[in-house]
Amino acid sequence: MTVESDWGDWLLRAVEDADPDGLAIWYLGCNGFIVKSSGGTTVFIDPYLGIGDPPRTVRMVPVPFEPSDVTEADAVLGTHEHTDHVHGPSQAPILAATGATYYTTDSGHEVINEEDWKGNWSVTDDQLEEIEEGDRLELGDLTVHVEPANDPDADHPVSFVFEHESGTFFHGGDARPGAFEPVGERYDIDLGVLAFGTVGMIPDSETREPKRTKWYNDENMIIEAANELELDTLLPTHWDMWKGMTTEPTVLHNHAASFDYPETLQIVEIGDRVDL
Repeated sequence: MTVESDWGDWLLRAVEDADPDGLAIWYLGCNGFIVKSSGGTTVFIDPYLGIGDPPRTVRMVPVPFEPSDVTEADAVLGTHEHTDHVHGPSQAPILAATGATYYTTDSGHEVINEEDWKGNWSVTDDQLEEIEEGDRLELGDLTVHVEPANDPDADHPVSFVFEHESGTFFHGGDARPGAFEPVGERYDIDLGVLAFGTVGMIPDSETREPKRTKWYNDENMIIEAANELELDTLLPTHWDMWKGMTTEPTVLHNHAASFDYPETLQIVEIGDRVDL
């Protein structure tokens, strides 16, 4: 389900007007990002513009734009098949309007078929690409590596490493520690995104009875994952999104203090821009 954005289109126009020297990265809330390179390549990662499934999942941050207002996109990436990562109403209109290519795993493509992106939003076959660990995507002046991810709640999650002459950006989806040591050994990651949240009593998807639920890294797990990845800078995400799962990211300064990584912690809010 999507709703009209009370932000209008100012964020999208800011992205279009931007002329970054290296990589510019905008946070969309939840786990969504827009990445724009100095060469003008624009990539969306997990953009979710829905409001959840109230009263089970209730969105706590604004919807930053409407997908029909997107006019520039070269690619859209989905880390795994969950609704707030692969979502037809949020993402298919972007593909239809821009001709961008959508990249996600086999489980993500199952969602695409169930939601009938081709029939409902006129997305074409050549815009839908299946990916797996080890794949390498050349997107303009960006090289994107598809890497493993340990997300016990997902069927086939992956993570992404963006390489650019200005730096390396990592997006871990909702993954937890356990699969990232080889990634940390292979790349020198300047900025890494990891999902962070509390444990909450969330209505069960079937019974709707409150159930103790853990979807994201807690304080100790996210620092463990950051050390596996040897992150220079950690940017925690998802802590702002769901009622009952929100938390305070500045506490991570204390949890990180006695570890080698991350060297710095960067806290951003929806709509903020970070530059590499």
